[in-house]
Amino acid sequence: MQAATHTSAKIETLHDLALRADYSLLEALHADPEATPDGVDHRPRQVFSGHYVPVNPTPIEAPHYIAHSERLFAELGLSDTLATSEDFMRMFSGDTSQLPKPMRPLGWACGYALSIYGTEYYEQCPFRTGNGYGDGRAISIFEGVFNAERMEMQLKGGGKTPYCRGADGRAVLRSSIREFLAQEHMHALGVPTSRSLSLYASKTETVRRPWFASGSYSRDPEVMIEEAVAISTRVAPSFIRVGQLELFGRRARKNEHPKATEELKQLVLHLIDREYSDSIDKTLPLSDKVILLAEAFGDRLTSLVANWIRVGYCQGNFNSDNSAAGGFTLDYGPFGFIDRFDPGYQPWTLGGAHFSFLNQPRAAERNFEMFCGALLPLLENDAAARSRIDTIRHEFPRVMQDKMMKMWASKLGLQRFDATLFNELMKLMTETSVDYTMFFRELSMIPDESSALTESFYGDDAVDPALMERWNAWLKRWRSLIDAPSAESHEQRSKQMQRVNPKYTLREWFLVPAYKAAEKGEYDPIKALQAVMNRPYDDQPGEIAAHYYRKKPSELFAIAGISHVSCSS
Repeated sequence: MQAATHTSAKIETLHDLALRADYSLLEALHADPEATPDGVDHRPRQVFSGHYVPVNPTPIEAPHYIAHSERLFAELGLSDTLATSEDFMRMFSGDTSQLPKPMRPLGWACGYALSIYGTEYYEQCPFRTGNGYGDGRAISIFEGVFNAERMEMQLKGGGKTPYCRGADGRAVLRSSIREFLAQEHMHALGVPTSRSLSLYASKTETVRRPWFASGSYSRDPEVMIEEAVAISTRVAPSFIRVGQLELFGRRARKNEHPKATEELKQLVLHLIDREYSDSIDKTLPLSDKVILLAEAFGDRLTSLVANWIRVGYCQGNFNSDNSAAGGFTLDYGPFGFIDRFDPGYQPWTLGGAHFSFLNQPRAAERNFEMFCGALLPLLENDAAARSRIDTIRHEFPRVMQDKMMKMWASKLGLQRFDATLFNELMKLMTETSVDYTMFFRELSMIPDESSALTESFYGDDAVDPALMERWNAWLKRWRSLIDAPSAESHEQRSKQMQRVNPKYTLREWFLVPAYKAAEKGEYDPIKALQAVMNRPYDDQPGEIAAHYYRKKPSELFAIAGISHVSCSS
């Protein structure tokens, strides 16, 4: 989409921010015709048509400042003083009743469909029709242009919408801290992601949530706890999801209403304008645009998942509705960063093997299938274009494999992927029980002896002679490839490896103390995590490095809420 031109002057006030307003979604797409004009639309109901529902967020009581992203503020041109100003805090804690024009007092929520690993579901909709599933507590409240880049700002935990399915529309401080820190950490890791703007919590308002008893090993929450509510604001070029396209694709496929295909077309064209205008010419015929969109999204999605695995991230719940159509990471619910290497690592107790760590490429393939299927009603009378979409869909596993091989080669500092070397490494990493992040960081030093890697080993495997002999043999083979004639010195190769192998990742056992301290009104641990996790490739001073660059303590393994989580709320 052609971004409106705005001055790059510093944004010091909410009135300055209002000057950046440019609501392309509200202008280009259509509201639910049954929506209320005042945005008081907070009860579960079926939404049969329209791209969004105008809805006003529900402010949290007595909000106070927790944190903001100084990096994102700087990128958007926002003054840091805004984060603690009364009117800014009011807006981003859910009160949009007093916004300066041309800001709009109503936000918007969108519906989407659900598919899990390539299977369509309707039961999660309270009406079992698919017309009541969507943004249950996510409400966008602003869209604008910053330095020629379009950004949408969305409240997480902003209260009920028609899609709330009977829930309270709130997010708790615990989960809000996790997502707030994780988004900026992923950006610093070089992984495409939504971003974190601000985090406010209520001094008085609480909700009850199921959680784990202290020190529990349970896979299911056993107790109800009282938690403070919070609102975090996430930022992205758009929040269009694969599941959103899927909803409109289903309606068009089944001809659920006379405008179903037209609404799908409008949404697809809006997605192209918002996310792919730099690569898809707006003058092309629709069929050509759709084909290019499928190719471009497939390229982004394969790169995204390869990056997830590069940094040890597991999405946990990679349904189509948690897959951004712009090809970036979205919805940090039951995510996790891997500690001890396990191909089947899954942080979410309900996630199953299909969303586990090294199965994420296959999960992405299933989401891509749903994405392509949603586009087909637009090509009903174009057999050649439908055939091309089918070819693109079938090529996805090969493209994914190519991206994965390039990623593994980069982590190993190799010019090209070596399958034999890699397969033996996977066996050794599994049998030895290595810390994923620390192992690759230590390998980035290009050690001469396998003993230099043992800092990343859990348990007593370093004293197993047979296992160490296998490590020596593998290291010798790897060094022969590293030492092959090259224009790069070992020092250059090491620096290159360090740029793709982070030293620090946001592990759950770092997050737990931070959100527990925040529950007591202590926010310094959040700032400490921001300082380290926003520079994950950099070395840190001694005490900081000793605290964050270490293996997971043995007593924390299998502990509920640390080694595994329920769906974070």
